[in-house]
Amino acid sequence: MTAETPARLGPLAAWRERLARLPAGIRVTELPFLTQLTLRVQPGGPAAKALGAVLGVTLPGPVSAGTSGDVDVLWMGPDEWLLVAPDGARDGLLRRLRSAVGEEFATVTDVSAQRTTLALSGPLVRTVLAHGCAVDLDPRVTPAGSCLNTLVARAPVTLVVRDEAAADVRLLVRSSFASYLAAWLVDACTEYAGDGGG
Repeated sequence: MTAETPARLGPLAAWRERLARLPAGIRVTELPFLTQLTLRVQPGGPAAKALGAVLGVTLPGPVSAGTSGDVDVLWMGPDEWLLVAPDGARDGLLRRLRSAVGEEFATVTDVSAQRTTLALSGPLVRTVLAHGCAVDLDPRVTPAGSCLNTLVARAPVTLVVRDEAAADVRLLVRSSFASYLAAWLVDACTEYAGDGGG
């Protein structure tokens, strides 16, 4: 008798079909199982510089994000960053970061199970998010590379703007809020059905 490995299902697996039927002007896709590591280190110190060298990017300042290869480095607070990488990158990334720190003080913690990620794209992204988010996503106010901890429909999220038109946004949301946020997005898009995204 062989044991079967259970299928991995993201927090929004049950929402996949409903999210796929949103209006043409917005596309929402769950990116489950991303590697997510919380990095705590004194900004500008030797450990921060060593970690930046390993990542290939200087740790970004307030409300901003940096990218190096397939790793996003998101500012979360004065001495805290969230590293987001593809599924399967955790062990190698942890090993490289912990080795770089050496005897300096810094912590690297795996928090991959805490959140799932929603990738939003299309010309309606800014309009739909405006229904439930107080952040002004006008590119003059929130340009590409912005990273903010905010609320969308009262759900706490980390919002990352990935292009100048705010037509490519990532929402990192705690798994316990994911279904609520998906339901809100489906509802917020209802009035745009048949619109085609302008």
